[in-house]
Amino acid sequence: MDYLLALDQGTSSSRSIVFDARGRLVAQAQREFTQHYPQPGWVEHDAMEIWQSQLATAREAIAKAGLRAQDIRSIGITNQRETTVLWNRATGQPIHAAIVWQDRRTEPLCARLRDDGHEALFRQRTGLLLDPYFSGTKLAWLLDHVPGAREMAERGELAFGTMDSWLVWQLTGGEVHATDVSNASRTLMFDVHQNRWDEELLALLNIPACLLPEVHPSAHHFGQTASSLLGAALSIGGIAGDQQAALFGQGCFRAGMAKNTYGTGCFMLMHTGGRFERSVNGLITTSAAQVSSRPEYALEGSVFIGGAVVQWLRDGLHAIKSSSEVQALAASVPDAGGVMLVPAFTGLGAPYWNPEARGAIVGLSRGSSMAHIARAALESIAFQSAALLQAMSRDAVAAGGEPVSELRVDGGACVNDLLMQFQADLLGIRVVRPRVIETTALGAACLAGLSSGLYAGLDELSGQWQAERVFEPAMSRERAAELMAQWERAVRQTVAR
Repeated sequence: MDYLLALDQGTSSSRSIVFDARGRLVAQAQREFTQHYPQPGWVEHDAMEIWQSQLATAREAIAKAGLRAQDIRSIGITNQRETTVLWNRATGQPIHAAIVWQDRRTEPLCARLRDDGHEALFRQRTGLLLDPYFSGTKLAWLLDHVPGAREMAERGELAFGTMDSWLVWQLTGGEVHATDVSNASRTLMFDVHQNRWDEELLALLNIPACLLPEVHPSAHHFGQTASSLLGAALSIGGIAGDQQAALFGQGCFRAGMAKNTYGTGCFMLMHTGGRFERSVNGLITTSAAQVSSRPEYALEGSVFIGGAVVQWLRDGLHAIKSSSEVQALAASVPDAGGVMLVPAFTGLGAPYWNPEARGAIVGLSRGSSMAHIARAALESIAFQSAALLQAMSRDAVAAGGEPVSELRVDGGACVNDLLMQFQADLLGIRVVRPRVIETTALGAACLAGLSSGLYAGLDELSGQWQAERVFEPAMSRERAAELMAQWERAVRQTVAR
């Protein structure tokens, strides 16, 4: 029983990966699921479709590995974090589509709470901004807009969860309603200092406490799967939201260590240890994955549209037939030719936090081609991430620490050498790609391995982490500063009224 199964429930697909005890990928399976856009700015998922896709990939990954369920020591779950599901406890069926983290429909509620002077309280208790990104206002919207939902909730008939809680409920046949601190910390309802749901915040959001899951450390025995699902009852031993799982999988266990995940969005986290640090540069404070009841924190910046800009090139502009073609198209020109693409399709996240911003392409000339736009699209991922790291370094210095000196990278787009080199050039620091880039799933597996006794502790996990390639900066700092200034000018044009 030296194998671990990670369920990686992402924004655009569900994946399952089997790892061996050394953290090596043995087998994986993946299934995309449908994205729903019922109105501009609204994004929804079918939670039952997600559950079925996740279960199918778990079965497929175990089979591909040539294993039986009995060979799996424990299951780790990682997930798109703020996506909100509300379901009937008796039937196990959602009462509405899941509202995805990208969804902006609750901005009016956030604005009302800000106008009423509540943002400072939310910021102090949760580390978060009052923004539609987070789960609490999504849950409030469901209670107010789904007929009969509030009455059912007050009678204790409904359960709320992010995708981890939803999967745990389904995996255990409705026996366990639980989450971990890293996911709870993304809801606007959780006091990250005390590691508990906050009654005052629940009252402001008008949310009954009986809806909420029980909260545990990220490395914890959450329960057993129903034996009929995978062939045996398996322990669920770890849960962490995708970005905290990636921070853990990258071996960033100490204060000052940072990683950036290039997925549908981009998410940069810097571990701050046991210190709750307030950002003055547009970042948020969040709970890191925790192996005990002792709180640990990270500073985080979130880019809403990262790799999704490549999907837009494919599906919106039809510039490429598959996402894998973007590097060749972008590399067919020496640079972006002065073109800047700001993919503010659903507003701008950190460090700008402007939900009203919309995408823009600036700097077009008669000589601009689709290749220039493709290169600008790729570079936009690096520009947004550079803005995050600069903000993070300013916060670190203000708190008496050192600027970030190395960035560990993961996620699907980190395999793009052109993008990673440009990222290093903009930042002026080493960008390090690990041997195992599936660090989100690896982090969940490692948490499960810790709780099940497969690993003795964090030192053992640190020793397993290995770099695959290091990208050193090759651009002059003057040129990098010029490019960042051009980027900031382009950003200002997306928010001009």
